[in-house]
Amino acid sequence: MKKLLPKNLIKLASVCHIPLYIVGGAVRDHLAGYPLKDADWDLASAATDEEFCAAARACGFTVRAVYPATGTVKAEDPDGIGYEYTRFRSDKYVRGIHTPTEICFTDDIARDARRRDFCADAVYYDIAADEYADPLGGIPDIRARVLRTVAPAEKVFGEDGLRLLRLARIAAQTGFSPDGACLAGAGKNAALIRDIVPERIFRELDLLLHADEKPGGADGPYRGLCILRKTGVFAHILPELARGDGMAQRADFHDHDVLEHSFRCVRYAPPTIRWAALLHDAGKPFCLLRDGNFHAHPEEGARIAEEILSRLKAPAKLTARTKELVALHMRDFDLKMREGKVRREIVRAYPFLEELFALRQADFSACKDDLSPAPSVLKWRRILAGMEREGVPFTLAMLAVNGRDMAALGLRGERVGAALLALQNYCVEDGRRNTREALLARAKKFADRPTD
Repeated sequence: MKKLLPKNLIKLASVCHIPLYIVGGAVRDHLAGYPLKDADWDLASAATDEEFCAAARACGFTVRAVYPATGTVKAEDPDGIGYEYTRFRSDKYVRGIHTPTEICFTDDIARDARRRDFCADAVYYDIAADEYADPLGGIPDIRARVLRTVAPAEKVFGEDGLRLLRLARIAAQTGFSPDGACLAGAGKNAALIRDIVPERIFRELDLLLHADEKPGGADGPYRGLCILRKTGVFAHILPELARGDGMAQRADFHDHDVLEHSFRCVRYAPPTIRWAALLHDAGKPFCLLRDGNFHAHPEEGARIAEEILSRLKAPAKLTARTKELVALHMRDFDLKMREGKVRREIVRAYPFLEELFALRQADFSACKDDLSPAPSVLKWRRILAGMEREGVPFTLAMLAVNGRDMAALGLRGERVGAALLALQNYCVEDGRRNTREALLARAKKFADRPTD
């Protein structure tokens, strides 16, 4: 492993007076045979935070933050690589609360290992000695691709509710499988996820939904979601979707219930729309319980998706885009929409049209695990190609005239924007109308109309 480490880290380990270890994901992934590109470098030893800072500064590191209460230091080497150091310690928790209530520093590596969550993450690599320390038998677990808790699972998950999400996320990213005791312990403590702040829940879920970007995470997002469902955690964090578990759909369109369909939509979706894929049918359980059918689920789903992402303190841009995609994902699903209306819908969705196509394809594939092109996407792409050939202005900036031209005709204020929108709609019907002469003539008629 040593030959793969940053040179500044090797230098730092050589000047430390006691062994400096790498621990956690980087060691686990290396032993699992995964590359260490963009690894998180978590360091540990029995040295105090002051001693570590002195050694780090002597090697040209910049100390970014020090947390004496937990013995934690955040530092950066001269090449800009970041590290987090934590002094060996043992922790005590109030049930479910993520932050330890009592911390005891120690020089016993085994005690430090037992404060962690999974044995596979409690393997230490002594940098200077080029040796592994495995106080809890994590190396055999890594070889077997198993997640086993460092203590009885009910105790481990009862100490820290965030571990419930970490279980699913790490399993998703690594391809490891929780053992039976691990799943049972998580299930008994599932309600403790409610003690975790929304921002942490969103971050873990977001990492899970992109787990396939990690070397061991092939099909990771789907596997992680299934673990959350099996442990009961999913029902606590996304109850609106969990109500779809076991909720049947029309057999001629669907092979899966509402929740399983949503998970499979994530499986078939590209990374950019994973949240939209997960939430696209969030309105179905609500509508079925209220109306006895799914008819209004795109509109209600958009509202519910916005509520969920707002509750999780997700970025505003992600929330807004997801809401739009959920609202539009069923447009023309029966292929009965006239071309003129499809054209208007394409212009409306143009800023995120490719994402909408991707969501429709994932939704179609998730119905019966069919990877053939979605008929509605084929239809809309055919119409889009025709619009592009005609030169349809998909944005106001693509019009052959602009606001200055409208002002020259005497239009002011809101009437300028209204005129440009009217001209764009006129060109959407036939892109060949997008010429300066034709649009100025039409705009003049608009300008000649009396105002209220």
